[in-house]
Amino acid sequence: MSRFDGYFLRQLLILFGFFTLILVGVFWITRSVSLFDRVISGGQSAMVFLEFTALTLPTLIRTVMPMAVFAAAVYATNRLSRESELTVMLATGSSPWRLARAVVLFGLVAGLMMASISVFLRPASVDLLEKRQAEVAGDVTAQLLNEGEFLHPASDVTVYIGGIDLDGTLREVFVSDRRDKTSPVSYSSQTAYLVNNGSGIHLVMVDGVALRQDRQGRTLSSTLFQDASYDISELTSTDNAAERSLEAIPTAELLRDRAAIAAAEGFTEGALIDELHQRFSWITICIAVAMAGYATLMLGSFSRFGLWPQIFGAFIILVLLEGMRGFVSPLVIVDPKLWLLLYLPAVMGILISCLFLLIAGRPLLRVRARKHSRALSQA
Repeated sequence: MSRFDGYFLRQLLILFGFFTLILVGVFWITRSVSLFDRVISGGQSAMVFLEFTALTLPTLIRTVMPMAVFAAAVYATNRLSRESELTVMLATGSSPWRLARAVVLFGLVAGLMMASISVFLRPASVDLLEKRQAEVAGDVTAQLLNEGEFLHPASDVTVYIGGIDLDGTLREVFVSDRRDKTSPVSYSSQTAYLVNNGSGIHLVMVDGVALRQDRQGRTLSSTLFQDASYDISELTSTDNAAERSLEAIPTAELLRDRAAIAAAEGFTEGALIDELHQRFSWITICIAVAMAGYATLMLGSFSRFGLWPQIFGAFIILVLLEGMRGFVSPLVIVDPKLWLLLYLPAVMGILISCLFLLIAGRPLLRVRARKHSRALSQA
């Protein structure tokens, strides 16, 4: 690799890291607001929020990486053109094809990064995230420790805690259990404690009253108690091994055991094929958008004001490629034999890039055409 190729590649990688950081930060802030509210309001700690955030990062990075690759290719090419560096290289005899070597290598490096994320890291992170979400959803103790709110840890069960002392004493406790439709019961007490005796979690209420309604006999009975134990273990979701999503299935398992997965988990063959090839198509699209961003800008001539028409055209190509990706996915789900369509956007992007480089590499044709048109106008 020549010295200019190394210089061009370094510029692309630096800008790629910058744009990836910016885009991940913007998307992360947007998503973390709702995630933080959901996790903290569920009685979980900030560490759980940070854990969930870390597990969502592979999915977030995979989403923004093609945009960061495209932005880096466009920005670096535009800056080198504006500072006359590309103009000098073209004047010394280097063709746009020759200068594209650094861009192709940059696309391959980005593709390898995408491969590690899309094929390995993202499925593992999604699987772990779903398991942790099931565990958190089953942590009824954390859900109950929210003072001043009416909470619903299970269907037809309402719990209210007026306050929580530093020693763990619960104040002004109210529990309404309406799961038995014929005989709903409500408990209220001044103080209560959460006790884990090994067999389960119990809410021990002290100095309170229990109200039981007999709807058949249309009577209401009240019982004063000095202490009463209410088992809340059954409110805990014990189904922590929830059904996994398509995104959580390891790639190796999708390659080997699609029939077993479809039979055991109810996924269609089309959905499994689509998910498998989507993971690999993300790799090829990184190469395509890098080439498209570079090749489109090479169509323009030198200008100190930049290549804004070409930049706009490159952005239109990016939008079209992304729209095509969203269009072909439903077709593959319906008919798995059409899985090659998932790679069509990347192939189209590379073909368009080659066409643009072919046009940019023959400037004499454009010059002759301009001279011929001028001669005709003078005649």
